[in-house]
Amino acid sequence: MNSAIALVLLLSMTPAAAPGPKVYYAAPDGRSAACSRPNPCSLEAARDKIRQAVADGMDRDVEVRLAGGRYALTEPLVLDERDSGPGSTDGPDGPDGEDGAGGAGGAGSHTVTWAAAPGARPVLTGGVPITGWQRQGRFQVAPVPEGVEPRQLFIGGTRATRARGASCPASVCDATTTGMTGAIASGVAGWQDAPEAEAVIKVRWRNYRCRIDHVDGDTITFVQPCWTNSASGTGRTGPAWDTTTVDSSRYAGVAFFENARELLDEPGEFVYDRTDRTITYLPRPGENLAEAVVPSTETLLRIDGASRVRIAGLGFEHAAYHQPGTDEGYAGTQAGLTLTGATGPEDHAGRYYTKPAAAVVVNGGRDVTITGAAFAHLGGAGVILQAGTKDSAVTGSTFTDLSSGAVYVGDTEPNPPAELRGERNTVARNTISLAGGEFTDAVGIWAGYETGLRVDHNTLERLPYSGISVGWGWNQPVAQTPDMRDNQVTNNRIVDAMLVADQQHDGGSIYTQGPQPGTVISGNYVNRSAYGNTERDGNGVYLDEQSSHIRVEGNVITRVGYKWISNWAGYGIENLATGNWTDTTAPALSGRGSQQVDNFTALESLPEAALRVAAAAGARPGPVEQLAPDLARAGTATQSATEGTGVASLAIDGSTVTDTRTTSAAGSWWQVDLGEVRAIGTVELWNDASMTTADVQVLVSRTPDFAGATVVPLAGKVLRPSLVPVDAAGRYVRIQRTGTGRIGLAGVAVHERDRT
Repeated sequence: MNSAIALVLLLSMTPAAAPGPKVYYAAPDGRSAACSRPNPCSLEAARDKIRQAVADGMDRDVEVRLAGGRYALTEPLVLDERDSGPGSTDGPDGPDGEDGAGGAGGAGSHTVTWAAAPGARPVLTGGVPITGWQRQGRFQVAPVPEGVEPRQLFIGGTRATRARGASCPASVCDATTTGMTGAIASGVAGWQDAPEAEAVIKVRWRNYRCRIDHVDGDTITFVQPCWTNSASGTGRTGPAWDTTTVDSSRYAGVAFFENARELLDEPGEFVYDRTDRTITYLPRPGENLAEAVVPSTETLLRIDGASRVRIAGLGFEHAAYHQPGTDEGYAGTQAGLTLTGATGPEDHAGRYYTKPAAAVVVNGGRDVTITGAAFAHLGGAGVILQAGTKDSAVTGSTFTDLSSGAVYVGDTEPNPPAELRGERNTVARNTISLAGGEFTDAVGIWAGYETGLRVDHNTLERLPYSGISVGWGWNQPVAQTPDMRDNQVTNNRIVDAMLVADQQHDGGSIYTQGPQPGTVISGNYVNRSAYGNTERDGNGVYLDEQSSHIRVEGNVITRVGYKWISNWAGYGIENLATGNWTDTTAPALSGRGSQQVDNFTALESLPEAALRVAAAAGARPGPVEQLAPDLARAGTATQSATEGTGVASLAIDGSTVTDTRTTSAAGSWWQVDLGEVRAIGTVELWNDASMTTADVQVLVSRTPDFAGATVVPLAGKVLRPSLVPVDAAGRYVRIQRTGTGRIGLAGVAVHERDRT
């Protein structure tokens, strides 16, 4: 056969290459109807092009390529089922789209992609510039545009702080179900615009922010329904949680009042006056107020019921969260969710809570992917996937400087109809830092009642409360048999969670609630959870209320303020912890069938296998804190007269949970004999369960009479831990009370001086 004819026949038999995606172009100033490369359009016009093309039967992938710059939004860009990836029906191309390279997917698998154009950095922003600054003494004052209610202020990308004052103890600011006393002693009674100010209260894991309604003498009354929803007696969060309301016995006082001009005393602070509609700011040196922005638009992108949509490489900044500034306020329940409304169902801790506003919200999405995005400088949260969103993902994105949490997945209804179940969603290879900057009860990644959720290879750092939280419902009957199972929390790096300065308690780097058969927590690196706390608190993995049927395996958990693994109550059943590495011990898991098997505990150094797991965790490789050998472990502990059944050796048994305690005789002490003189660099002290130990001195001596000992005083309460540098040679290390009072210790470690 003629070779030319053969080639023609071969080509005729070869399937034609699938057409590339239909491409439209958008720009911040795009006004053209063409949506072409030389004539870009607006985001809304590009969306409408896609709707028409899909309606006309397009059967190929579609892309909107966004030019660089800032897309200022006064309302969300909304995508719905009309903006879904097209199916396989043949149809004409849209009239103005351009062909792009690449092939389309198979029948029914085409996608609509909204992506950064090559080399571009598009940012969707809800921010409004603040201009017209005028100097008034030390301050700068500017008018606020109509329709804008600032809660945050950013100058050149740096967050300013709402002016705040000192704490007010419960003995002065005594809270009740109707308000609190203390207006005179706290200074509130003397504020010119007291109704502009808020009280910020933290009780255990909960956070409350309510605006002042009025002041009458020494009494402060707050706006409603915020205060009622924050107080006891409503039954709306379940009766058990009345112990953590603003008027409970655990209420220690107001953490601080904020947003009063009288409190404006530090550079970087501001006040918003809603009556005069002005911002008053005390600038930091060298700031350019031409770069002042306040968040105004809440949600920037909302996806309602769409499928096969991909968001790639976009930035989201300055989205707002208005609820806390309204009469609803911020009546925190847990993890950034709040109780809202003046009435509603009672005794249903599994239901009826409001998530924060978020820059991107997906309602009932299918196969929606948000990837390579950058979320920054937000007044609320980053992304919410909810209302039955399935087979969707948040991947490879960064979240930093957020007022609330980064990613919320799912809902708080334990047994919703099938179309509202959250299933097979993914949160993977994201980097989250400095989330919860304002609402410190928020978590990095939260999931409600989800099935088949995968939270994998994320990096979470510097968080005020828990890192990853999966499950909901506490101990309520409605939450005993939820639609929740087969979740995976794997290979995440969580460092510096439950930061002590933020005063949130009773959480963990990885936190769960509720029965969830088939759920696995594995390969995670957890370091420094509630490290340096003022009480015994802050866990590595915390299997809280009704957590059951969960396997915790092959995690590296070090330097935590309380237990490396904890389950709160005996109704968490059939949990298994195995093959984990940790530097401490914890009591056996309670609950029927729960076990701890073959774990590597009380380690003084991490073995190679643990180092490999820790180094591989997270969105990208990160440093691993190696443990320091403890000279005290091989020593002999003694103490002055013992109280109760505690023995001195409990403080060197590798546990920071079990305690030993002396009597309160003057000069009470605990000490360890190292067996020989060693070069000591640091002594590490862990206070006991009741934070008994305070006002001590650490002595290091070569001889048992402590003649000529090196003495290092430590004033105030010992933390968990307190690190005391001594830099001395000695065989005997003593912790001694400088006055009358007990020594109570859960752990003492003695570390050799660094010879490098």
